[in-house]
Amino acid sequence: MKPVRLSAHALSYTTKRGFTLDEVEDAIRSSLWESAELRRLQCHKNFPFNREWNGKIYETKQVRPIFVEQADEIVVITVYTYYF
Repeated sequence: MKPVRLSAHALSYTTKRGFTLDEVEDAIRSSLWESAELRRLQCHKNFPFNREWNGKIYETKQVRPIFVEQADEIVVITVYTYYF
């Protein structure tokens, strides 16, 4: 199993977008991969949330990493999070 590494860009957004490395790894390892722009890959996974985010309570958090698979690792370019 290849290691998952967050790029500097993705790391800089962990707090602002509210995701963890564990959630990103879980999404990549357990979700269907799809094509994304610029020859990248993407997937998404919903996680139970049931907490407040930016002043509103949300039941679910969706984590959607954008990544590239290299020979020896998976590099996450950015991660989008959606709350609903």
